[in-house]
Amino acid sequence: MSHLFEFPLELPAPGSRQRQAALHTQLRAAILDGRLKPGLRLPATRELAQSLGISRNTVVAAYDLLLSEGYVVARHGAGNFVADMASRSASRATALPDDQRLAPYWRQPVTLPVRPPRDDGDDFRVGTPDVLRFPYDEWRRLSARAMRALSRSRTLHVDPQGQASLREAIARHVSFARAVACEAADVLVTCGAQQAFNLLARVLVTPGRTVLAVENPGYPPLRAVFEAAGAEIVPVPVDEQGLVVEAIPARANIVYVTPSHQFPLGMPLSPARRTALLAFARARGATIIEDDYDGEFRYGGRPLDALQTLDRNGSVCYVGTFSKCLFPALRLGYVVLPPWLHEAMAHAKWLSDGHGDVLSQETLAAFIAEGHLVRHIRKMRKIYADRREQLLLALERHAGGLLEAMPVDAGLHMAARAAPDIDVTAWTRNAAAEGIRVEDLARYGLGDHGWHGMPLGFGLIDATRIDSAIHRAVALLR
Repeated sequence: MSHLFEFPLELPAPGSRQRQAALHTQLRAAILDGRLKPGLRLPATRELAQSLGISRNTVVAAYDLLLSEGYVVARHGAGNFVADMASRSASRATALPDDQRLAPYWRQPVTLPVRPPRDDGDDFRVGTPDVLRFPYDEWRRLSARAMRALSRSRTLHVDPQGQASLREAIARHVSFARAVACEAADVLVTCGAQQAFNLLARVLVTPGRTVLAVENPGYPPLRAVFEAAGAEIVPVPVDEQGLVVEAIPARANIVYVTPSHQFPLGMPLSPARRTALLAFARARGATIIEDDYDGEFRYGGRPLDALQTLDRNGSVCYVGTFSKCLFPALRLGYVVLPPWLHEAMAHAKWLSDGHGDVLSQETLAAFIAEGHLVRHIRKMRKIYADRREQLLLALERHAGGLLEAMPVDAGLHMAARAAPDIDVTAWTRNAAAEGIRVEDLARYGLGDHGWHGMPLGFGLIDATRIDSAIHRAVALLR
């Protein structure tokens, strides 16, 4: 407490190392809120130190910090005075704006996506599985077993590429489920597919030189990662056979594609286009990023070979995730890499976060090895197949002339074309007001991509609610 000011100064007890910081903070606050007026002469350092019962050095240090921040000005032979904050603000206005310190990409305003919790509404949004049917009891048992094993280990070996047990389990799983030929050494475990994209951008992008060709419409988070890394993003159209390979510019050195289930339209990349894309990569020395985000769920027809399976030139990075077949909060994914990328990607992973969550990785390795993953996928495939069928029937029954389903044989969503005169953006807004969550295809594209409609996810909505939800949604259209 000091009698030199008309307000109290409360400092920590003697011996505390926080006395200087407390004095500086309280004086600065008094200047900012006007209790210390511009032009006011501050007490001499010796006088204030005696008044507060503290070291003079403590007061000198606090005053020096206020001087460096511009809250106080020193006049030779006269002492320290409270600065004119109006003139200080004007001088700051001429300085470099704060956002100019950022790299250009990060100066853009952004709204981070926040997915509301599941409720009793009718939710047709894409990208989210039904997590309520996951075998949590089995997962808890395996997690407890992994914890006991870790507690008995004197030393914990962690590998940036991921736990050896999980990489081996993933290699077996993708070989069985998707005919992807790989070994454990080719697998890098990531915190979801998004980290895989981020790491690939780190090692593949040279700012000002790298050109990334992407499907249009396509997956916005992938575009954002590579744009932030300094790549030029070039949209490539999509038709009924998937990515139009002949429209890829010759200068593209990376191509991103979702060949199993195009996102968000749903069609697979045709065999001829797969061959053409691999030939493009081979001729141009380009890298292909193959995103197989929900390829485990197929409802008919023979699955087409993954690009990675067909690749003979080390051009393909195959990205997978467990967010769709298990649950998104797990945050585990992987990328199967060609040999030339092993070391660079492991280094990038180490620089990013050192290594992933060891407990979750060991739990997932056991979950896969004991057959629980295959059984859960088989169970959910039947559930999703029923929802897909109900959605097709509901669109046929209620949406004739307004919405045309684009049936697909895989994944957790399908797209519906809208009649040309329908304002899809306004409709999605009106539907949301009625408790029906749908999205506009426009939000997934760059410019006018030629597709007018909406993707309809069936990962969240129960089969018994689909018909009434579509009926209510179409009523808003009419």
